[in-house]
Amino acid sequence: MPVLTPNEWIVLILVFVLGLVIGMALMAGNKWKGRYRDENRRVRELEAENAQLRKDASEMDTLRGAAARDEARRRVDGPGPL
Repeated sequence: MPVLTPNEWIVLILVFVLGLVIGMALMAGNKWKGRYRDENRRVRELEAENAQLRKDASEMDTLRGAAARDEARRRVDGPGPL
């Protein structure tokens, strides 16, 4: 039965470690891709929600300005006919 030399043991250990690293990289590929896609989808949803909130805030500012102008006009004109 042949005995392995220290150099052969080192080569065997390095090949084993390389196999582990490559195996982990291949197994983790789909997990990271899925997480990346989920994050992108979540970012798009948040951007759409922020755009809607900005639109709503702009509309509220417009309505608030119109109400303020109406109130100022009422103060200047006095009470209307009853």
